[in-house]
Amino acid sequence: MGFERPQRKQLGARGYHRQRMLDLRIQQHFIDSADLHYQVAETLAKPVDAAVQAVLASVTGGGKVLVGGMGSSSALAQYLVNLLVGGFERDRPGLAAVCLSSDALMATRWSDGQALAKQILALGQTGDVLVLISTDGNEAALVQATQAAHEREMSVLALTGHQGGALGRQLRETDVHVCVPHERAARICEVQHLVLHCLCDGIDTQLLGEQESL
Repeated sequence: MGFERPQRKQLGARGYHRQRMLDLRIQQHFIDSADLHYQVAETLAKPVDAAVQAVLASVTGGGKVLVGGMGSSSALAQYLVNLLVGGFERDRPGLAAVCLSSDALMATRWSDGQALAKQILALGQTGDVLVLISTDGNEAALVQATQAAHEREMSVLALTGHQGGALGRQLRETDVHVCVPHERAARICEVQHLVLHCLCDGIDTQLLGEQESL
């Protein structure tokens, strides 16, 4: 049996107050998210621009994009691959992109955190780009993935939060770091979602030309 939401007229004064507080809490999520998006817009514009150029250089030069993330970030990784292969808001040929698996089967096969690194060593080549997504950059698997990409002479595009963590410290000058300067994972993910849209829009603009309006 499911739960039924009580009608406000049945809540009484105390229940109505709780409902009002919940409404305000929900509104605050929207306000906080919008504030953060506004605050980081200028800061992230240049690294996202650099990310666009890195991906373009790879796919137009015969390379491909490998994308990975752990936990909830793996969903963003899948989403990015969907946009690169299937298109964002404009029709274009698909771009070569592969989502690296971080599922339970892979984790069981390589319990030492090598699941992503093994795939990169098997699939990656010079000229490819590795995109890694994380809220804090401290997953050991992503650090090892970065090392594997460098071994394959691939460039790395890291989308992180906080201060970038151990992943950020592994990056080279030729890599790209888009770091959301915030501590809360939910807010970081929300900005990263928009970053993926900006990345794909920038790629399409470079390949297809400017649109009249967004």
